[in-house]
Amino acid sequence: MNKKTICISMGILCFLMASCSKIPEMTLEEIELHSQNLNAELIQKTLSKPWTGQEFKAGNVGGIWYDTILSDPKTFNQVIAERDGTSASIVSMTLEYLSDYDMTTREWKPRAAYYQIITDEEANTLTVRFTIRDDFYWTWYGSDKKIPVTSDDFVFWYNEIDGDPDMGSNGYGSQWILMEDGTEAHIDCKKIDDKTFEFIYPRIVADPMLSTNMKLCPSFIFKPAKEKNGAEGIKALFSIDKDPKEIPSCGMWYITEYIPAQRLVFTRNPNYWDKDSNGNSIPYPEQRIYQIVGDTNTDYLLFKQGQTEVYSPTPEQVEDLVANQKEDYTVFNADGSMGSSMWSFNQNPQNKDKPYYNWFTKKEFRQAMSCLFNRDRVALQTYRGLAEAKYDFFPEVNPYFNPDITLKYKYNPKQAEELLQSIGFVKKDGHYYDDKGNKIEFDLLISSGGTTANDMAQIITDECSKVGITINVRQVDFQKQVEMLTSTYDWQSIFIGLGKNLFPSQGANVWPSYGNLHLWYPLQETPATDWEARVDYLYNEGSFTIDHDKAKAIWDEYQEILLEQCPVIYLMRSKSFFAIRNKWDLTNVYYDNRNSALIDNVYLKEGR
Repeated sequence: MNKKTICISMGILCFLMASCSKIPEMTLEEIELHSQNLNAELIQKTLSKPWTGQEFKAGNVGGIWYDTILSDPKTFNQVIAERDGTSASIVSMTLEYLSDYDMTTREWKPRAAYYQIITDEEANTLTVRFTIRDDFYWTWYGSDKKIPVTSDDFVFWYNEIDGDPDMGSNGYGSQWILMEDGTEAHIDCKKIDDKTFEFIYPRIVADPMLSTNMKLCPSFIFKPAKEKNGAEGIKALFSIDKDPKEIPSCGMWYITEYIPAQRLVFTRNPNYWDKDSNGNSIPYPEQRIYQIVGDTNTDYLLFKQGQTEVYSPTPEQVEDLVANQKEDYTVFNADGSMGSSMWSFNQNPQNKDKPYYNWFTKKEFRQAMSCLFNRDRVALQTYRGLAEAKYDFFPEVNPYFNPDITLKYKYNPKQAEELLQSIGFVKKDGHYYDDKGNKIEFDLLISSGGTTANDMAQIITDECSKVGITINVRQVDFQKQVEMLTSTYDWQSIFIGLGKNLFPSQGANVWPSYGNLHLWYPLQETPATDWEARVDYLYNEGSFTIDHDKAKAIWDEYQEILLEQCPVIYLMRSKSFFAIRNKWDLTNVYYDNRNSALIDNVYLKEGR
């Protein structure tokens, strides 16, 4: 490609970005220059304020926090909520984790309980002992009734909910670990007394807190329901048509009102254990009122009209949001995200009679797809230059991140075609066919309503069409995606995000072949491929290796295999932005790519 001299004003650049088909061809140097210019201009008008361990200032109780959610909850039952992201986020506001990992200090900190890790090297066993804090209660909105949180609430949930296969909980798989002789052994949870309980590991593990960090339930409600009607009795609790004020809370909030398709109201829990130096429980706003809006455009419109307190813009909204902040709100910025969405291909033998199964199970095909993903074009057109490609497997905060281990299959159409031809694909009339004469055409599943995912999908579709491969983009809602991934397995390829691997052994239900979210082929009885068997072995060995240098060699090979085999192709790391109204005191507000927005301690300015 001949280098061109292009001088584009910001206005013209924005116009050109509105149409993927009309944007001019640009060299990598020109793309990088435009990205740097755009980044510099926007960053200068925003605030960088990462959290580095600062103490929070005591604030003032009062005020109403107005916000939005995009969809209605499906349930207020925390078991069923595991299958719906909106419901899970709502229910979690009434609950509490045992502990929390501080990514700045790289330490676990107690929340619901204090912990102690006890190892017996001679017996090769490990115990994590939790002692529940004294000021931790179940309470109800508008009632003086208080019931102390006890060991029963955690032990019952672990053993009778997560630990019962009939409940279908995602937590079941994490209760088992592989022993040195190849058998599986259970991590037992036992009550010591009302305030103390233990997780007993059958062997020493590197990160025991990952498997033990759980939320709880009011066992005095859930246990009788299960004793009477089993799993169905549990699932019948706290359905969406019940009065949410009947739900007890041990978290920051009570759910106090729900009007379908209109709004959801939370009221501050004054009994919450986390208190400031003046003795006031966090949070400070008396209520949080969420309007159910249905789509991101309405969400943004409400923020621009001053009807909501915070907003996280999509890439195409950043310039407008920053340009119009004035005195009404402040925009914070953060570096590239720790995680990334990914592109995966269905290798489940349930579909072995479909032509795409033979394509997707060949690593050269998956590598070719990575070579056809034009990351620089996506960065410029979809993210307005405010993103970069994700070429590594672990994020930088992971203790075993290695900057020297990166993806080899970057954008290179010529290499992609060589890879396709190496597995017998032939181009005829401008289109590729496999060795059985099947035209190379498949579906790409994305979540409905997501403009960023749709824009990326269109670019990938265009790039693949240039070499003779047809991709059909299909949009479905998130719940349908979950069903297809975990039950029907009738998808072809998919964009999906599964969080970030802050610890190497995270994702126990994703990366080992036996995991129920092992995207491309879950719940394998035995590894389907030699490389998956090796990944299983490395994952297991790394999880039990305490010595950092020995563990590093294990996790290095683990990353190398996954980046070579491309069962998932990581996409982009986007810079992120966050806007908040200036009527709130910003002293306690922090924003970074490790913790996202820290706003639990926000309070109204004096006189507002």
